[in-house]
Amino acid sequence: MSKLRMIFTAALIGVLPLISGCVPAVLVTGAAVGVMSAHDRRSTGVQADDEVSEWKGSNRLPARFADSAHANFTAYNRILLITGEVRDEETQRAIGEMAAGIEGVKKVHNELVVVPISSYSSRSNDAFVTSKFKTRLLESNQLSANHIKPVSENGTLFLLGIVNEREAKVAVAIARTTDGVRKVVNLLEVIPEADTRRLDNAVLGANRPPPNQPAAVEVR
Repeated sequence: MSKLRMIFTAALIGVLPLISGCVPAVLVTGAAVGVMSAHDRRSTGVQADDEVSEWKGSNRLPARFADSAHANFTAYNRILLITGEVRDEETQRAIGEMAAGIEGVKKVHNELVVVPISSYSSRSNDAFVTSKFKTRLLESNQLSANHIKPVSENGTLFLLGIVNEREAKVAVAIARTTDGVRKVVNLLEVIPEADTRRLDNAVLGANRPPPNQPAAVEVR
């Protein structure tokens, strides 16, 4: 793939979340589940729960933190990742405790850092880094991009997903060699390869069209 095409693909992937952000939350949730469930190793029920957990995290953020925190909530397979910046450890701890109380969340990774709040340009760069990683993942043809959920924050790339050991190594290697990534945090859920095959076969079976039925025979 030419460099120009790669940049265009990365930009397109990066624009899609911005477009979906203009749609009401309920509609975005339904659309996201409908699109991603076709090849996702999570059940559609878990995907919906993850969308709800992200929504609850953002909407339960106390108003008093409006000027002292920039927090993002990303859920995958009922594991909730919090990224962003806060101005003090008290805010960091309070947001983590709030997230731990969200119904259905099994585990919280509180990756908030106590630093000045990031600028909009920095966040735009993070989105572009995530897009570049997704593009390179697609180009590798070694695993489905639907099995990895990347989150970039100030040069740190977090990896969520359900993968086997081989896929995890591929994803981490691609992440580490992606321009703009200074650090990779591996939060992947690694399961045996036999289990990933079973999940993939189940998904393919659920989405495979039913076989043609024989024509009805009219009995006279």
